[in-house]
Amino acid sequence: MVFQNHALFPHMNAYENMAFGLKLRKFSSTEIRKRVQDAAAILGINELLERRPDALSGGQRQRVAVGRAIVGQPKVFLFDEPLSNLDATMRVQMRTEIIKLHQRLQATMIYVTHDQGEAMTMGDRMVIMDHGAVQQTAEPMALYRAPANLFVAGFLGSPPMNLIHGTLKEDRDGLVFTETGDGTIRARLPAPEPGAREFIGKPVVLGVRPEDFELVENPRDGENDQARFPAIIDLVEPMGSETNVYLQTGAHTVVCRSQQPLEHRDAGRRRHFKIQLERAHLFDPTSTRRIV
Repeated sequence: MVFQNHALFPHMNAYENMAFGLKLRKFSSTEIRKRVQDAAAILGINELLERRPDALSGGQRQRVAVGRAIVGQPKVFLFDEPLSNLDATMRVQMRTEIIKLHQRLQATMIYVTHDQGEAMTMGDRMVIMDHGAVQQTAEPMALYRAPANLFVAGFLGSPPMNLIHGTLKEDRDGLVFTETGDGTIRARLPAPEPGAREFIGKPVVLGVRPEDFELVENPRDGENDQARFPAIIDLVEPMGSETNVYLQTGAHTVVCRSQQPLEHRDAGRRRHFKIQLERAHLFDPTSTRRIV
């Protein structure tokens, strides 16, 4: 097990900390030396073995803690938020090293974290829990693309999925989502599944990822597009290659991740946006489960 706070003995140097468990299990000194040196080589901490924890940085201490787990050659590693006490730069570096370690050792690693970024980038399979109950289990991108319920939808993603309340109505041979109150979003659902028809006339929640909103450059393009809506730009966050745009629809604040080079001065302007409806989801607000 690798703990959140390193849990190293302060009076022992790195070598002694890594060897301690093996000594308790009565391994020979030769075998202990070999295992510790092999683990230190994997983690790149050979030159740190004579130092005590107070002479190591946070990242170096965590490497020693990981090395202490490696020397036991376990079939399963348990990581309890091991990177939460590190700064952002060191956290990214250690995350990469643990991924490489997993690929090299080919051992099962159970990794507990509140950081969805760590879970998405490191996990082959994710288990999302809320108040001790499993909400969904799947590969990271499967969870991102098809969340089982509102909790998973709102938990994954940064910014998270937009959850827009409204009602479902029948219109000729299709279904139309209408945003609650004075909201401007009205969208015809493409080839709705039969299960969605059970919610005609009932409240539903439309889930849209920020990247599934598109800015309509020419207001006259697709004027009859059922997935298009006007909104007031409330806030612009330039992120470099993309921009987070916070929109006021009249009933909700939604976030659009745009590839267009919007600037702070665009705040307050009324623009038109389009939803990629083939990627959107409907949720039941009562049971919270995904409908489609």
